[in-house]
Amino acid sequence: MHGEDNGAVLSTGQLIKRMALLLMISIGIGMAGSIFGGFTDKQVVATSVFLAIILGTLFFWTFRLSIAFLGLTVLIFTHSLDIEHFVASAELPVILFLVGMMIVVGALRDLGFFTWVVQSLISIPKMTGRKFIAATSVASALLACAVDEVTSIIFIATLIFQVCNRLKLNPTPYIIICVLCTNIGSAGTMMGNPVGIFIGTKAGLTFGDFFKWAFPIMLVSLGSCVGITLVWFRKELDLFDERLRERIERKLSLVPTVVVPYKRGLAVLLFTLAFIASHHALEEALHLGKNSILLVAPLACSGIIMLFKHDRARFYVEHEVDWWTLLFFMLLFAIAGTLEHTGVTQLIADGFVSLCGDKPGILIPSIMATTAIGSAFVDNVIFVAAFSPVITALGETMPSMPLWWALLFGACFGGNITLIGSTANIVALGMLEKQAHTGIGFFQWLKIGALSAFIAMLIAWGMLTVMAPYMPD
Repeated sequence: MHGEDNGAVLSTGQLIKRMALLLMISIGIGMAGSIFGGFTDKQVVATSVFLAIILGTLFFWTFRLSIAFLGLTVLIFTHSLDIEHFVASAELPVILFLVGMMIVVGALRDLGFFTWVVQSLISIPKMTGRKFIAATSVASALLACAVDEVTSIIFIATLIFQVCNRLKLNPTPYIIICVLCTNIGSAGTMMGNPVGIFIGTKAGLTFGDFFKWAFPIMLVSLGSCVGITLVWFRKELDLFDERLRERIERKLSLVPTVVVPYKRGLAVLLFTLAFIASHHALEEALHLGKNSILLVAPLACSGIIMLFKHDRARFYVEHEVDWWTLLFFMLLFAIAGTLEHTGVTQLIADGFVSLCGDKPGILIPSIMATTAIGSAFVDNVIFVAAFSPVITALGETMPSMPLWWALLFGACFGGNITLIGSTANIVALGMLEKQAHTGIGFFQWLKIGALSAFIAMLIAWGMLTVMAPYMPD
């Protein structure tokens, strides 16, 4: 979920001109598909509308939902999409899963769970700069696995600002390290990033599948990211140690500590994770469809929370749930589904096979690189939504599980490449500007971000290649 919030500063005339340019580019590429690719009229419309969503997200972040509404209208009016296929493609179970998790996260915030995590990090014995940032970055990654990347970076960044303020340090390098690790951590489970639950649903993957195949790759990639960033920012970490020693000699605390009643929050999180983790066994025991319990588990947990905290129930639903983003996702999934419905994704899949062959050893890095580069500039959910039908089509003639994991890691790790590569990046940068009154240059981020992403994807490629023969078809 990213882009630049630049629509608000445009005049009406500028907005009209840019929208007209967006339409011309989208329609032009769609028509080119008709001329050179033999697209039907419906395929031209579906392609043009989807490209408008991509360009609209990139250049008109503020208006992305408006563009999605208008795009859906065009698809309905041109018979490219009907209501039945809209409902089937909107991925309502995914949307409801995210609603439930957002309510659970709101309750965890109320119950002091995240404050307890922060307090635990600053209580590390024999603190050093490297020990602090290693523990903080790993915590941010694991927290992203348990809740989501945005919630994780908000609380970890708050800790970093507190510590750097006490030590009179520039927080920028520490924010960069933790954001890079958070994005990598978000690939570890299906809760870390919206693309995780979307891929899990489309591919029929369980929580256990993620833990068995994705989590180990995430851990190794995370280790590489921590190592690279500790070396990259070694001078800043030396200064951290120097300032910390001065403060310890003066017998001053790093940040003020408070007693946090964390146990109820920890119990809520553990119960939710246990419920989600056991979904496959419960589904088999109760003879329910695959992933049916997975998708309602957060709703069940949030329902219990709202019963016990009924005075906060309406607040959780109205303020903790990001309805704006979820509505955009729903329309995006439906519009991406139109590409599959009209046969565009099958043509793309055939093109991939003709270009890259049908060998997973070639397709895995191709899919990962394409998704990573796209996700560095445009919402990774858009690319995953567009690519998932392609993976489904490829899966008809070859084992598809390695390709799904390639899609996941490309989307999550690609978020490290640029400043606008993920929502966590944008949230952290906004906090940095507000709290420290400083910013990060595009190339300052790109150098370390692209390096960490490249190494992480090489690791994922190698591990997927080794693990692929052992994955089920």
